[in-house]
Amino acid sequence: MPPNDREVTFVHFFGSVIIERFHNFVLSNRDNERRLLRKGRGEDVQGLRRNFRIMANSQPVIYPALEKPLLNLHRAMHVNSLWRAVQQVLSAAVPNRVVGLTLQHSPVLPMIAKWSRPMPKGFFAAEPLQSYVTRKPRKKFLRFGNLFRNRNSFIKSTFYRRYMMRQDCAHGIGLFFWKRQRLVCVIAIMRTAAQGDLSSTEMKLLRQLCPQFLAALRRLESLERERLVLSGLEECIGRLPLPTIVLRWTLKPVYQNRAAREFCGIWEKGPEAAKRTKETSPVPSEILDRCRLLKQQWLDGLHADSSQASLEAEQLHHPRLAHLRATIYLRQLKSVGVARPHFLIRCENLCPDTAWSARQVNSHLPALAGLSTREQEVARLVCNGQSNKEIADAVHVSVAMVKKHLHATFRKLGVPCRSRLVALLL
Repeated sequence: MPPNDREVTFVHFFGSVIIERFHNFVLSNRDNERRLLRKGRGEDVQGLRRNFRIMANSQPVIYPALEKPLLNLHRAMHVNSLWRAVQQVLSAAVPNRVVGLTLQHSPVLPMIAKWSRPMPKGFFAAEPLQSYVTRKPRKKFLRFGNLFRNRNSFIKSTFYRRYMMRQDCAHGIGLFFWKRQRLVCVIAIMRTAAQGDLSSTEMKLLRQLCPQFLAALRRLESLERERLVLSGLEECIGRLPLPTIVLRWTLKPVYQNRAAREFCGIWEKGPEAAKRTKETSPVPSEILDRCRLLKQQWLDGLHADSSQASLEAEQLHHPRLAHLRATIYLRQLKSVGVARPHFLIRCENLCPDTAWSARQVNSHLPALAGLSTREQEVARLVCNGQSNKEIADAVHVSVAMVKKHLHATFRKLGVPCRSRLVALLL
């Protein structure tokens, strides 16, 4: 299979079959070389020597038993799938009795420890292993027997009797993974007396597998950071009092906070019916139709001009309930990209006396939820850079009333001036 058709992780390892074939290839080339020398065909001898050098310098072939476990290792999305993949890789690579994995060697976080067989707690905090980790020599491999003066003292130690003898293990090794001076992971491999200590060939294979484990750990750490940021952002947006909907280019919902689900229920069923039903209403068909119209306008503008088309925000009112308004934005990246734009829909209930608006103000939300509908509208216009006179003209109130709303907003949000308000809301 061509390398571009499938993503494969290669491990530099020659199996016994490959070595035997390589040996036969060398012998056959030598026989052919001698035969051709007798015939005086020097140019063919040079060709054989060139082919032999190419064969000797070629990259090793992947060990078949490790291909699938390594693919599972690099597909791991969380700790449990990583742990399963590590067990599969080590089972295919070296015979073992017990495999252990530990993560989060931090004094402020609980340690994550996984074992293929039941193991008493405190293995990685036991002496003298804990002292070895505290000294931080940053070595990648450690035979547990090397922590003691000799084999006899190792067998008599509490560490051996408590953790290894109970598992019928006589030999053990630890693979340590460091990030600068911080220990991030330890993989323990323990074997029985019949399996023996790890040979030099097995140690060489483990050294070749360590970069694979380290790459999987770094990828998992990166995924965890992204999920943490996204979950925090989703929680923050979900608590906002402003109903917000995000649609893909295909009009498939990407995100919809609780306030937006309530808004869709009021749009579809009316205020009274929405109170008695759950928040399961889809995006209203009128909003979807307007999004389709914007899509067509964007495509027409894109075809008419080689540069990216840009559209103004589109406002849509409910056909019967005029106080319900949806503002649709077609958002796209400023730089050149392959992704199509997405739709950002901001929903508003312009009637402050409705029970739905009262639930918004009285719900346990951040400080922004305490603002009235008019104060929220004034705050958004301030963030757009408009002056008090421009805001007064836009919302059809006096400049004095705009100042009153601004002072109330400053007091509720705990900010002293317009610049702090903009920094808080943007």
